[in-house]
Amino acid sequence: MIRRAVVRGVGHYLPERIVPNAEFEKTLDTTDEWIRSRSGIERRHFAAEGETTSDLALHAARAALDHAGVTPADIDAIILATSTADFTFPSAATMVQAELGMERGFAYDVQAVCAGFVYALGNAHAMIMSGQADRILVIGAETFSRIMDWTDRSTCVLFGDGAGAVVLEAAEGDGTKADRGILSVDLHSDGRHRDILYVDGGVSTNTTGHLRMQGKEVFRHAVDKLARTAERALAKAGLEHSDVDWIVPHQANLRIIKATAQKLGLPMDHVVVTVQDHGNTSAASIPLALSVGVARGQIKPGDIVVTEAIGGGLAWGSVVLRW
Repeated sequence: MIRRAVVRGVGHYLPERIVPNAEFEKTLDTTDEWIRSRSGIERRHFAAEGETTSDLALHAARAALDHAGVTPADIDAIILATSTADFTFPSAATMVQAELGMERGFAYDVQAVCAGFVYALGNAHAMIMSGQADRILVIGAETFSRIMDWTDRSTCVLFGDGAGAVVLEAAEGDGTKADRGILSVDLHSDGRHRDILYVDGGVSTNTTGHLRMQGKEVFRHAVDKLARTAERALAKAGLEHSDVDWIVPHQANLRIIKATAQKLGLPMDHVVVTVQDHGNTSAASIPLALSVGVARGQIKPGDIVVTEAIGGGLAWGSVVLRW
């Protein structure tokens, strides 16, 4: 018998303000049709003034705890994936910990941009497998609206704010692909490509910055790297493409999602897609999509789910799990 990290609950939160594509037509040389045709995005949510990443994360965390039927006192650790934490420090995770009333355990942030949630799942998986923790709250939360250059029509129309969370719990498995829980993790990065997706400011350079992206280069790397990491993760788990019930990809761009599914030989009716309603919510996009997929009745117990993401760094990876 071995320890597995099994998903016990999911939850998500979206800010109240919905921003349709048409809103950008007032200030930018763009159209609803242009945005839809290039990204598949129709609308996104923006956080209200004074609403922070930790606020969004807290709402998603409470929803996931309720869905799992556990309380904050049952949680050993919080891992929060974000690139837009409220402060330089402390971590947004410790702020969620405090608001939940947790007086034990530990909490920290993971920063791998859009791949952050996959990295956080990998961290949580390792901690549960090693016995470091029995129950971990893994959150992805972002307020990318705070780092947009509103004059750059190639980037500012793509991103949104939101949060998603999962509760992972230790359970015994046989060590086979029939087990429930995380079956494999595949993580990568390559800092040589940092200039194609980055924010042009930070603590040791400037105190503010905006997101910059070379869209064509990001697309080229994304399709190839996402398909390859998914294939490696499936191989590690001893699974074939035909075993996959659902791909839950990073929701960056519908064209990337479709191209990756095609490379994996899987039809789009096996892909959970939310990008049209949320835009690119970076580290929040996979847990958001997982929660929506469960709420829609798509993802069911026993299903094989593949999550994969790529973000600035470049950082990318995938996780295969049985729901």
